[in-house]
Amino acid sequence: MRSRILGCTAALVLAAFGAAVPVASAAVPVAAPAVTGPECVADKVGKVQYDSSTGLWTCVDGAHDGEPITTP
Repeated sequence: MRSRILGCTAALVLAAFGAAVPVASAAVPVAAPAVTGPECVADKVGKVQYDSSTGLWTCVDGAHDGEPITTP
């Protein structure tokens, strides 16, 4: 009987930890690196380009290739 209680308790604790992990990871904001338009074109290689599929401005080529633009 004691092993059943211990097993049930362990299962409940593990289930609680398993349910808490996605909540904890979702609570941590992950900010994407972002540059300004002038920073993108500063190396004279990068270009600011509008991506109509995402609705965002993006730096193309150069040192910040693929990074979102905070202000075009």
